[in-house]
Amino acid sequence: MSLRGHLKPMKPKLYERYSRQILFTGIGERGQERLLASRVALVGCGALGTAIANLLVRAGVGALRVIDRDFVEESNLQRQMLFEEADARESFPKAVAAERRLRAINAGVQIEGIVADVTPANAEDLLAGFDLLLDGTDNFETRFLVNDVAVKLRIPWIYSAVVASYGVTLPIHPGRTACLACLAEPDKAPGAPGLEDTCDTVGVLGPAAGVAASLAAGEAMKILTLVGDRPPATRLVSCDVWTGQFRSVQVVRDANCRACIRREFRYLEGEAVPHITLCGRDSVQIHEHGRALDLVSLEKQLAPVAANVRQNGFLLRFSVNSYEVTVFSDGRAIIKGTKDPAAARALYARYLGA
Repeated sequence: MSLRGHLKPMKPKLYERYSRQILFTGIGERGQERLLASRVALVGCGALGTAIANLLVRAGVGALRVIDRDFVEESNLQRQMLFEEADARESFPKAVAAERRLRAINAGVQIEGIVADVTPANAEDLLAGFDLLLDGTDNFETRFLVNDVAVKLRIPWIYSAVVASYGVTLPIHPGRTACLACLAEPDKAPGAPGLEDTCDTVGVLGPAAGVAASLAAGEAMKILTLVGDRPPATRLVSCDVWTGQFRSVQVVRDANCRACIRREFRYLEGEAVPHITLCGRDSVQIHEHGRALDLVSLEKQLAPVAANVRQNGFLLRFSVNSYEVTVFSDGRAIIKGTKDPAAARALYARYLGA
């Protein structure tokens, strides 16, 4: 743990703020001090990510980095608890809106919102140096990438997922417990529940995200407080809030796992090219990082040839025929209205350049 040698006694005001948590014997004063000194990175700030971030910031983690590539839309408000209607009207990036809300919840936590897509090129830079990594993503390609980083750098992380009324979570301690590759690589779990269904195809309930996030946040607090002689958790916990069923399954390491045994990090090395699906939209994402677009100038250029052109300093949106394009200042874009990468690429090149 990066900050474990620098624990400081709590000031009376902090003691009062976290008094009900300190009274819990599983944490106590020492555990709260460790929590206040912890550094956490959260990848994805949708239904799961907003709920996890809310719980941990209120619990008093020392620092939280929120990384998300997307922006707030009206359809998010049903389940993504950190956002308001104004965020959707202004199309604020989720990382920016989350940072603002989390700072208002607890000014004592160092909050950093980063608008970025986690890729093999930037994953280690974004995730190194933290005590814990948390999963708020909506696709397994990104999860396997996070798993590669966590295993390589030996950072504990918590896998979480939610779809329809079903949620699942698994804490992962690299080198000690099964990793995500042990459990769910495509050749091991074809057709497993939750691997193919998405919010876009079967929907998602806010309560399911809330339960899964609560389970993940509870495991996070266990890991970060380090109170007592606890063996690492190795159980996959799933819940269905519609049927009321809960299951807990022991997960064992794969003796031939390509990640945690053979240390072959094919997602991190870019050998497994991700096919990104954005939850809730008929969309394709175009990766053109590093272009450093001037959104103000681009707004002026597009105004005569596109409809509904507007920018907010973080991203620019415009419409062309049946397509809606959102472009970020680093050149990345989301084209809504198609699932065809070729059509999306052609539209990008036509209006934003090759």
